[in-house]
Amino acid sequence: MVRTDDAVGADDDALYVLTAVLLTPAKFPSVLGDDYPEACAALGLAPLAAGYGLVLGQDAEGARWTVVVDDVSLVAVAIASWDCGMEYDLSPDERSVVTALPGWPLAVAVAAPGVPAPHDPEPAPGADEAQPLTPPPPDTWGPAQRRLGADEIALQWATWREQIDEADFAVDAPARPLDSPDETPLTGVRRVMAEARAYVDSPPPLGRVRSAFASGDTRTLRADGPGWSMVARTDDIAFVLLDEEPGEVLPVGRGPELPALLEALDKMAVRPS
Repeated sequence: MVRTDDAVGADDDALYVLTAVLLTPAKFPSVLGDDYPEACAALGLAPLAAGYGLVLGQDAEGARWTVVVDDVSLVAVAIASWDCGMEYDLSPDERSVVTALPGWPLAVAVAAPGVPAPHDPEPAPGADEAQPLTPPPPDTWGPAQRRLGADEIALQWATWREQIDEADFAVDAPARPLDSPDETPLTGVRRVMAEARAYVDSPPPLGRVRSAFASGDTRTLRADGPGWSMVARTDDIAFVLLDEEPGEVLPVGRGPELPALLEALDKMAVRPS
């Protein structure tokens, strides 16, 4: 749920809030990067430990803006309220505003009523022409799309899991036809497993490994690295996505190595506070 009737700022510079997301070590828009520092760098921000809130909206002319605020708690409460179907007036104090960036880094399906349709703002006279933020195109495959695919699997785990017959793939290996000569997916998954194991001994940049509540004592693990993303449940299997395998989702079976790896990753993972 998003608000479309709240305006942040003075009348001349009002922002009609459409939605908001967190940018913290434990929870950030993965479309921006494989880890928290990379996501911050994509927006020109310093990777502060406390993180930021990103407020997406339109101004009175309908232009898209992403307002970065340092009042993370306020944005977190707003998101939690919206997720529960409750109304919440997200109106950050102007003193909490860090910067305002043209455009949106994420696709937003709604628009503010009573203003022109969403569009990129015109650059201010004499100002440097910073390229507006834009969501990644849906018809190509690359790191951003790979990470978005992993996001979808994490959100819809049960749907993806029920499509997998464990007889179709070997433990600790990706699913593939038994008569397939193509070793590329298998080689890619072996590389991912090796790099994920290396994270345990040499911690990667903050946010490369994240842990979120799933159910009971189970956690949902998310790990990313150069050219790959992995989503797993600590009591189940894992799914791997690779830059070199466009659109492919490779299940990794639960065998002698995966449970121990997931347990070790969960211990070192960043968790929401």
